[in-house]
Amino acid sequence: MGTSRSRVKKTRLVPVAPSGRREAGSIEMIFEIVRQIPPGRVTTYGSIAKVLDLPNARMVGHAMREVPSKGKPVPAQRVVTASGKLSHDTSGARRRLLIREGVVLKGDKIVDFARLFWDPATEL
Repeated sequence: MGTSRSRVKKTRLVPVAPSGRREAGSIEMIFEIVRQIPPGRVTTYGSIAKVLDLPNARMVGHAMREVPSKGKPVPAQRVVTASGKLSHDTSGARRRLLIREGVVLKGDKIVDFARLFWDPATEL
């Protein structure tokens, strides 16, 4: 006779001000997750949004465009679309950084995306 396990939904912690509104710290939380992606690995905007319980992946995309040039580095090149494509890489800087880390690209798509995918929901 088998026993069934009930699945427990993970609660995601998001900083909330006393007013009940989400704090501006969400951007820094996104940056902290991105800083943990190992070189040569990638994750998606949606995976980060999901682990932080953000309403949509665009919030992560907006944060990646706000990466400060000074202070603790944020390897934004390691965050790609759900299909494994680079986005917003008009100058080719993200591409060069990924190639330097050993990531192979064909056009704007990461080769062997599934193998290189780093899932913050399981890695953190």
